[in-house]
Amino acid sequence: MELLLWLIIAIFVLAYRYNTGDNVYKFFADTVSNVYNTYAPYSYQEVKAKTKELGYDYSPRQYAVQVVLIGGAAAIITFLYFYSILITIVYTVVAVCFVPYLNYLRTQRLYSEYLFEQIQVYTTNVIMEFTTTQSFVKSLEGVRDSGILQDPVLRDVKRMIQMSYENGTIDQSIDFFNNAYPYYMVKNMHQLFLQITKEGARDSGEALELMSMDIDALVEGVYRDRMDRQTFHRKFLTFGGALFLLVLVMQLLFGRDEYLKMLEKIYVKFVLHAIIIINCYFLITGEKYYNEDVGVE
Repeated sequence: MELLLWLIIAIFVLAYRYNTGDNVYKFFADTVSNVYNTYAPYSYQEVKAKTKELGYDYSPRQYAVQVVLIGGAAAIITFLYFYSILITIVYTVVAVCFVPYLNYLRTQRLYSEYLFEQIQVYTTNVIMEFTTTQSFVKSLEGVRDSGILQDPVLRDVKRMIQMSYENGTIDQSIDFFNNAYPYYMVKNMHQLFLQITKEGARDSGEALELMSMDIDALVEGVYRDRMDRQTFHRKFLTFGGALFLLVLVMQLLFGRDEYLKMLEKIYVKFVLHAIIIINCYFLITGEKYYNEDVGVE
């Protein structure tokens, strides 16, 4: 096992020596970024570009802070567990490797929040435009020309308008938008417009007002859920960090010398490795839950 760990470190050092002039993290980050950009789905590349445009992406300094915090915490914890420089280095490198993934989760959350805000603007303003134009397509054109929407929602609204004129009906355009943005507020609003358009409702004002109230209630629920998630996230990280420090309780109970004797036993090391891996999985799963599908009711 130790031979394998030394081999991994040797490969990393040799690879780094062929990239003189770059610091270690920049070399690592560029390598991971190049590999991911090659195999990443187009959707994520578009998300990444949009978050950069909005100024949400981490700066090099913020990346460095993440590396120092996560790598430093991993180094301290694993050294307290094993009192081994080699194992500490390996766990620290592995922890730093998760920085791009954590940023990926954060990027998805921020993009999801941005999309939800755009959808909220879309639904609210289409209803407002319809009260004046009494035409769904004209309402879309009014929202398109208002300058309040941004891509990708603006691009898809333009596509809806084009499809409506090409097909002579709004059915296909609505199906297209519902599939692209599967929000309840979108589907409910579009269903209402289908009924108004096909059934020729004489007075749609009351129905549109009720729809606006439903959208407000949905938005309020999503923002409340977002605040609840933030509260849960803080408590979750505190609890997860505390789990790693249980080894200090063991050392206080048994004494440091007795603990070092216990480390000489293979099954004790196995149990300690299992504790770290399980706790890390627990934390990563929690991070994934916190960052996924924010804004989707």
